Amino acid sequence: MNFYKNIVLPIHDWVDYRLPVFSYVRKNLVDYPTPKNLNYWWNFGALLGITLMTMIVTGIFLAFNYTPHTELAFASVEHLMRDVNYGWLIRFMHSSGASMFFILVYVHMFRGLYFGSFKTPRELLWIIGVAIYLAMMATAFMGYVLPWGQMSYWGATVITSLFSAIPIVGDTLVTWIWGGFVIGDNTLMRFFVVHYLMPMIIVLLVFFHLWALHSHHSNNPLGVDMKTPADSIPFHPYYTIKDLLGLGVFLTFYLTFVFFAPDYFGHPDNYIEANPLVTPAHIVPEWYFLPFYAILRSIDDKLLGVIAMFSAVSILFVLPWLDRGRVRSAKFRPIYRQFFWLFVADCFLLGYIGAQSAVEPFVTIGRLAAAYYFAHFLIILPFVGWFERPRPLPESISKPVLKSGMSAAEAAE
Repeated sequence: MNFYKNIVLPIHDWVDYRLPVFSYVRKNLVDYPTPKNLNYWWNFGALLGITLMTMIVTGIFLAFNYTPHTELAFASVEHLMRDVNYGWLIRFMHSSGASMFFILVYVHMFRGLYFGSFKTPRELLWIIGVAIYLAMMATAFMGYVLPWGQMSYWGATVITSLFSAIPIVGDTLVTWIWGGFVIGDNTLMRFFVVHYLMPMIIVLLVFFHLWALHSHHSNNPLGVDMKTPADSIPFHPYYTIKDLLGLGVFLTFYLTFVFFAPDYFGHPDNYIEANPLVTPAHIVPEWYFLPFYAILRSIDDKLLGVIAMFSAVSILFVLPWLDRGRVRSAKFRPIYRQFFWLFVADCFLLGYIGAQSAVEPFVTIGRLAAAYYFAHFLIILPFVGWFERPRPLPESISKPVLKSGMSAAEAAE
């Protein structure tokens, strides 16, 4: 006690007076007022932060042993797996962690869609989140190329060739990306450098994402803003304990794949070294790209397919202005709630179609699913927001809502 009082506390006060880092942490992580009715769907933001740090740390250790050269890349990965102490563990944590990252971010995004976390005044919070998602996709794609297996090489060939559909500058752009007229050493070196640097951009975007979040506080299951101190509780210890429980469940799920099914999300062809003369029977991207791959294949014209694929992501940037509903949470929007679950089912269907060969009936089903994807944003959301009559909102998070004796916390369950 005397050590803390006489040594630790004076150092703490001295540093905090000159650089108030401890005060900042206390304000934003300890005493930060948080809606009192948040459920476990709000755990995924913290889990994403922990997964991002895991990916960065394991990625640094992988870079120590990786050689970005077409003749050596595959062998360097095999060396890491077989000869480096715990190299297999680091690689499986990184490769499985990529899939975990996208599982978490998809749940996080669907939660935002369901509870209206993109609505006023959180439009910029949502837009930055979509930018993080795009940066993740770019990082994941380039990381998938680095092992230099068959699916890595041919996946890179197919995806980068899509840019050739751009009028006038397409072929020049592809040559610039490749660093030559074919995918080779220059391509692999560029992908490795950008893949290594992209997490820094993601961390910067996450910083702005959290800044925007703390400017207007978290949304909540009721979609009602905090109005009085009775509506909030400190983040610590209430939500730190909740996040720790969620972390324990997530680590169990994550490490199950790392130790018992590390290749579950991968493709067997990627254990064959890249060979430009042998084309795999069925070229497919990683599972988290499959819905957009299905949209790309649903249109015969190459340029229109590329536009549709990029539009499928870009449309998320303008979502706050497409949904004209006056109420945030789907709990009080019965019609929107039905269309939300149809949209979720449509995304799963697109993912399934993207993994199938481009033959009937998958081609037709993919076209219908792609059409519904865009119709959801461009037709259904504006129309539903215009005619839907939402259920009455509670006066505040703490006061009874809807029925006599029914609390806001019960309504949120």
